[in-house]
Amino acid sequence: MKKLSCLSLALIAAGLIGCGSATNTQQIKTAPGAPGDKPFWTYSDKTGIGTSYEVYKNGQYANDAQTGEVSKVWFSIAKGMITETMFGLIHQAQIRDMQFVVTGKDFTVTERDELEVSIDYLYKDNQGRPLSLAYKVVSTDKQGRFTLEKHIFTDPDGQTLFVRAKVDTQLSGVKAFVNVNPYVNNNGLNDSATVTDKGLVAWEADNFLTLQSSTGFEQASVGFTGSSDNLNELKKSHALTSTYQRTGDTKGNVNWLAELGEVKGSATFDLALSFGKSQAESFAQGAAALNKGYNKVLAHYNGQGDYIGWEDYLTSLKPMQRLANYTTDSGKLLNVSALVLKAQEDKTHAGALIASLSNPWGDTVAAEQGHTGYKAVWVRDFYQVAMAFMAMGDPDTALTSFEYLEKVQVMDGTPGNQGDTGWFLQKTHVDGELEWVGVQLDQTAMPVMLAWKLWQAGVLSDEKLVYWYERMLKPAAEFLVDGGLAKILWNDTQITPPATQQERWEEQDGYSPSTTAAIIAGLVTASDIAKLAGDKAGEQRYLDTAKKYNDTVEKLMFTTEGNLKGQDTDGEYFFRIARDENPNTSTKLGDNNGRTGLDKRQIIDGGFLELVRYGVRGADAPSILKTLPEYEDETLPENLRVKYSFTFAGDPNSYPGYRRYGNDGYGEDEVKGTNYAEGGQNTPGQRGRVWPFFTGEKGHYEIAAAAATKGLTKDVVTRIKHTYVRGMEHFANEGLMLPEQVWDGVGVNPFGYQLGEGTNSATPLAWTHAEYVKLVRSLADKNVWDHYPIVSEKLK
Repeated sequence: MKKLSCLSLALIAAGLIGCGSATNTQQIKTAPGAPGDKPFWTYSDKTGIGTSYEVYKNGQYANDAQTGEVSKVWFSIAKGMITETMFGLIHQAQIRDMQFVVTGKDFTVTERDELEVSIDYLYKDNQGRPLSLAYKVVSTDKQGRFTLEKHIFTDPDGQTLFVRAKVDTQLSGVKAFVNVNPYVNNNGLNDSATVTDKGLVAWEADNFLTLQSSTGFEQASVGFTGSSDNLNELKKSHALTSTYQRTGDTKGNVNWLAELGEVKGSATFDLALSFGKSQAESFAQGAAALNKGYNKVLAHYNGQGDYIGWEDYLTSLKPMQRLANYTTDSGKLLNVSALVLKAQEDKTHAGALIASLSNPWGDTVAAEQGHTGYKAVWVRDFYQVAMAFMAMGDPDTALTSFEYLEKVQVMDGTPGNQGDTGWFLQKTHVDGELEWVGVQLDQTAMPVMLAWKLWQAGVLSDEKLVYWYERMLKPAAEFLVDGGLAKILWNDTQITPPATQQERWEEQDGYSPSTTAAIIAGLVTASDIAKLAGDKAGEQRYLDTAKKYNDTVEKLMFTTEGNLKGQDTDGEYFFRIARDENPNTSTKLGDNNGRTGLDKRQIIDGGFLELVRYGVRGADAPSILKTLPEYEDETLPENLRVKYSFTFAGDPNSYPGYRRYGNDGYGEDEVKGTNYAEGGQNTPGQRGRVWPFFTGEKGHYEIAAAAATKGLTKDVVTRIKHTYVRGMEHFANEGLMLPEQVWDGVGVNPFGYQLGEGTNSATPLAWTHAEYVKLVRSLADKNVWDHYPIVSEKLK
């Protein structure tokens, strides 16, 4: 191929194409093979995520706030590679992945090959606690031919992902390449791509993605993934023997490949992956970042010196130093949890807190259409995170997130609503766009509970609380009392509380201990808020209904004729959920996630512990104490068993972990080894694994139980710290990301997971990080953080 256009030194400094020569390369104008391979998302077990820290102005993100232009770029890291990178709204992925390729005279190695990978943080304090979400990823060739080190962060003043790649080798003839699979505008099918004098471009409509290097590209090519991306040719010949300049008129799954340059001992390349509404705007963003240079952009991102960045955010969290004393890792995971929770907030719709910056089992989920995965709002997960913000000392984000919630409440103006109002949507995009519309009554109760907590903490004034009571909380409380018709999109269901259309696992209808606990707490707190608002009728009505529901808890959900068979079972316990009003019948639950529904008495979960957390039952209530043995019984049949014990290398102790419930099918197939719903179909061998946040839930129960008896003595604090806090710390991966699920050792294991290692479900899970933060705060305070003492007082 002929040399790419030689530009002025000024343009080269701005990150434009370099003037290196390329010989013996055939240059072809249009890439063949459209539309390329079927697109899929990528691995969900992230070892890192990142975005810049931005300061609110009046509870919103604004370009005239103290931190300047709002950067709306997020990135993720998995298996050592940069994976989904988002721009615009937090769910709008723009690439599938970015990988580096190293070639020699007789080898070509990509980052998808087996490399020894380690990940660390670029900016830490003297105790090793991360101070920002800037990463160092080191990938070592197993044959010792080279080492690749990447530094990854974003430009806080622009729309650019900044990547420094450093390659070291003792061999001659080594070259470095970069390969990117654009998924512009959150899908992998409708893109075009071209090579320009300024760099590589991909676009869909008015969404543009560009790549530039501070040292330019020796040669570059675009093509269609799997057919003309040149990766196979590079692997065969260890060189680019032909290049394509554009993908032509047919849109598809496009790919970029560029030669960065020769590596003589050591070589460093700075890259800018940038975004904009035009090609010129995107290139300008990248050029600006490269002009500022690595040191300035990183210092700004970190918040070093006079810059405002992530270190400033951590410094603002006043309780953190005290809380670090109640961790076993000196506060490392605590710092990362704070950073990760704040990073998973949208920056167009301030306060929109998502569940995870990932797509569960994404590598087998088609990317032919836009997809949010877990990059969306669930009010239940949202509540957990908002309470964690309060626990770690960030009332501003907690308040902004609470005020956001009216966007996802069903009201007369909700698009498509033909039913009753007041309840909160199951799952939405951050802009409020409807996605799933099941009624989960705990999600309708939790905004009320959160409002009461904010009021008690002085974050919401009396005046503001009364305002929100009339606007949002009273309609929610009314729905918790009367229910109503949910008629929106596919849903056309009459809801009669306390029975819920879906409980917290979104799969079954009926009477659920965890849902009922939230409903009762929501109504008691609503009654207290109604009193403040002068609504005497509401005050009495909500409290009377809470008491009525409270009287049904054991009558509907506690069996005295259970049929679980284990060494610690006695037939008396709370089960997960009931579809009828007799707890001793054999009524079956619905089939779900590939699993056939079983007798409701066969299925236990940890939902009964929420009755204690929210103050509906004491930790020493007979029904609670009677259920604990079944919950902890590790001799139950494998499919029905919930608790598993874990050991970790270098630690002689054992740590508890729990599945969501018996007969859970939300996980990898234990017979086939396939991902969940791989190929779009559920299979009967699917098995839900252990979720680490249940270790936190059990730890919270232990705090409540100790507080109800002799109190949290020094010995009790030490035991909880070194069992439940330490257990959750063990479940974190090398990047200190906490997963949704970890491997429990049951069934075939084609992925080679270690016991207790995160699976490919969703990492980091905001709920898990939030539960860890709250557990540490609860232990430090010697009192459960999201307990509602008013509930137990009013129910007497």
